[in-house]
Amino acid sequence: MQEDRELDEVERAVVERVAQREHDLLELLRRLIAFDTVTHTPGAPPRQEAQLQHYLGERLAARGAAVTVEEPDAALIAGHPSVPNGFSFAGRPQLVARFRGVGEGRTLLLNGHVDVVDVSPRAQWSCDPFAGLVHDGAVWGRGACDMKGGVASMVLAAETLAELGVTLAGDLLVNTVTEEESTGAGGLIAARTLKADAAIVPEPSSLEISVACRGSLLAAITVEGRAGHAGTPPQHPDSGGSVSAIEKAAYLLDALRRLREEWTLRPRHLYLPAADCVVTRISGGEWIVSYPARCRLDCHIEYLPSANGGDPAPAVRREFQDWITRAANADNWLRAHPPLVEWTYGAVPPAEISAEEPVVRTIVGVERALGRAGRIGGFDNWHDGASLIREGGIPTVCFGPRALSVAHTIDECVPIADLVGCAQAIAVSAMRFCGVRAR
Repeated sequence: MQEDRELDEVERAVVERVAQREHDLLELLRRLIAFDTVTHTPGAPPRQEAQLQHYLGERLAARGAAVTVEEPDAALIAGHPSVPNGFSFAGRPQLVARFRGVGEGRTLLLNGHVDVVDVSPRAQWSCDPFAGLVHDGAVWGRGACDMKGGVASMVLAAETLAELGVTLAGDLLVNTVTEEESTGAGGLIAARTLKADAAIVPEPSSLEISVACRGSLLAAITVEGRAGHAGTPPQHPDSGGSVSAIEKAAYLLDALRRLREEWTLRPRHLYLPAADCVVTRISGGEWIVSYPARCRLDCHIEYLPSANGGDPAPAVRREFQDWITRAANADNWLRAHPPLVEWTYGAVPPAEISAEEPVVRTIVGVERALGRAGRIGGFDNWHDGASLIREGGIPTVCFGPRALSVAHTIDECVPIADLVGCAQAIAVSAMRFCGVRAR
């Protein structure tokens, strides 16, 4: 059963106050976008993650939260398959703000990441990606959708409850992390150090209550060729002729296309699309007048949760390797020079919770009370909520403004109405989930 009931007087006052603070919400998001928190490769220096986290910390402390902004000890997550050796949080602190409850209510965690992907190619943007332009009913800029918009909504929701003196029975935690776009390390730290009865991650879900997400694997396929002068007539490889590693890699590209087709034909998940494999980068060749001796295909694999709740990553890896091996065995050169498949760091598992979890029922009920459908669905990509579920045992939903299809795009944007609606739903959901002390 969903928790369907009309908004009470206090909840209506919160909803109205969030709407009145629309300008504050937009200015908060514009400020967040202005911080350069573009994701990094391991070992790269930090950008403005620390400045952003301290800015949020000061805001939330001013509303009465107990705030910590600290660089965690990376030893807490050392050895995890998504985290590279030597990883450090230096210059990239994590924020936890606790609004303490006054009773025996449940604890709700609001979690969002503040890192964003690169803006390249910047010349294609129609506006400054760090300006936070407000235009045509939306806010435009890198991270507006993924996911500084969601972070702004959850922060304003918490601030509004504090401003109106809404006394929660349980604790409300606001947690902003880094590394989601690179290693997931920030979410891992949260999962291993924070305790909560449930969590909301406002990634861009089109205000759909997402109870499942796909996992990700990163594979690199290295194809061997035989170097030689590009100006010489072709010779058979058995006679010492040159072999283009790029042409042989193209043979595997076709095999991967067939693998994607195979995956789409399998039984569908209730909330998620089929497993998929996208070749995200091709690199090869040594000199402009030489046959390329090596070519590398980088692949991003999305895969589904298993019915028993385990991580099917080993089975996915085996199937992928076997598929490449079978394809290579059909070609004389590749059979004699098998492609090398390597699995790089960054593997993150899928996750799923029951649609009957109290946090799901709560948000569905709130959405309906706000006049929206309260749809339950799935999030196509991985997000930090999967770590909260798997590593922390915290039932977590993804519920946020705009859609994943807009994330990482040129001219990324988020509708103002989505931002306000998300903040309203999170605020009321916190009241219902944590409980409110009667006045």
